[in-house]
Amino acid sequence: MTLITDSHSRVADTTSPILPALAERWSPRGFDPTAVIDEDTLTTVLEAARWAPSGNNNQPARFIVARRGSASFTKIHQHLMGFNQAWADKASVLILNIAEGDNPWAQYDLGQAVAHLTIQAQHEGLFTHQLGGIDRKGLADAFNLKASQAAVTVTVLGVLGDAEALSPELLQRETAPRTRKPLTEVVLVND
Repeated sequence: MTLITDSHSRVADTTSPILPALAERWSPRGFDPTAVIDEDTLTTVLEAARWAPSGNNNQPARFIVARRGSASFTKIHQHLMGFNQAWADKASVLILNIAEGDNPWAQYDLGQAVAHLTIQAQHEGLFTHQLGGIDRKGLADAFNLKASQAAVTVTVLGVLGDAEALSPELLQRETAPRTRKPLTEVVLVND
């Protein structure tokens, strides 16, 4: 059994110290299909998203929270694209991330909320994986979203599971070294 629980093996190799929850955050695909996230912890994770920064305090972030076994979980899972369907159903919760409104920064603010949710989840001992490979129109139709509500991403939330349950291709991705572009490439101007 390959359970990736040694946090030191996945900690980011940073050039400058960062918060532990940031350094230890990574995006697994191997989730425990029996784990249930208690309601208090799930509420705490959502509360972190609620308190994210927001332009003009507009708060455009909306969420559809779907627990494994629910009809909403099935709807979200059916609209995942590619090989995401092969592993995301093992997670405890799928969260459809929605930007509401037509202001030009709604999706940015949603991203802030999802980032806060992600780091709070990591702090709580949970893991997330963000998915952009989704059928946005299919999800909007499945949940009867208003024209002012855009399905943007899905957050997979759960507890680490047995990585050996993954296909060989996914297991290789799961255990590959973590890499990032150097700061010199991502910071365009620094004067």
